Amino acid sequence: MSQPPSSPSPASQSAPVSADQRALDTEPQYIDAPLTAAAAFLVLAVKDDDASIAAVRSVTGSTDDLIKDVKIRANGGAFTCNVGISHRVWSALTGKPAPKELAPFKEVRGAAHVAVSTPGDLLYHIRAASTDLIVEFEKILLEAFGDAVTVIDDVAGFRYFNGRDLLEFVDGTANPDGLDLPAATIVGDEDPDYAGGSYVVIQKYLHNLAGWRGQSVETQEAIIGRTKFDNVELPDAAQGQKSHKTLCTIQDAEGEHDILRDNMPFATPGRGEYGTYFIGYSRHLWVIEKMLERMFIGDPPPLHDRILDFSKAVTGVTFFAPARKFLSNLGD
Repeated sequence: MSQPPSSPSPASQSAPVSADQRALDTEPQYIDAPLTAAAAFLVLAVKDDDASIAAVRSVTGSTDDLIKDVKIRANGGAFTCNVGISHRVWSALTGKPAPKELAPFKEVRGAAHVAVSTPGDLLYHIRAASTDLIVEFEKILLEAFGDAVTVIDDVAGFRYFNGRDLLEFVDGTANPDGLDLPAATIVGDEDPDYAGGSYVVIQKYLHNLAGWRGQSVETQEAIIGRTKFDNVELPDAAQGQKSHKTLCTIQDAEGEHDILRDNMPFATPGRGEYGTYFIGYSRHLWVIEKMLERMFIGDPPPLHDRILDFSKAVTGVTFFAPARKFLSNLGD
């Protein structure tokens, strides 16, 4: 007598991923960590030989352990680090196709100003209560990388008075908060393999402070789109020249698209160098790209963002900051 076919054993069936496991798999890096008294932006180039790629993969995958090693010594002070990977080294380091929107930084050339594209394979965005934690973290990190990487840029940022930049206006007022923050910055089901990640764009801007201070407060406020003293938003221009605030507001049929800015001032007064390090986190890379297009080309062209007449972009790189588990798996 024939026997009915046996049912597959529980071990041979694919169990559905639980909500808890899904949450762990897609937990973002420290994207929403608050601004701190100190920050650093470390940009590295990865050597292309197999040994260097393997070393970088291992060190990058152990980032969470290195964060814990330093954070426990912070005596309760804030310490976080996000790692971004560029399009150029994504496949080599991860062995996987790139996230849907990840691409090299696109140069934006306007009639008067250029958003330049510059090299960079890895970004370490470090935020801390004090600079000593950053120095210790970078020292240990670079010792671990050895000669597998070269340093492209290393900028130390600081909190200026009342959360202002060196142009003396409050920076980051329009950042999303609450539930709007993850909705604006964290990739979701539109790219399920990279859910929990975030697109990151960095630019280093150098200021012409003498030229800026030569402008009246009223002119400065018209350029920024906010009052200088109390940070009150000014009305949008109905036509013609738009303010920085207006040009950086991206809207379409779906509504307004926010990004998270974690900009920090930096300076070396002895060299006359004063600037702002722009870093933007976004769920969609195109939002930041559209913002830069409006700033540098103008809306309408050629009415560019007048802040660029006093603040020059000298770097521009795009990265993707994957979910924490994706990053840690690189070390396996």
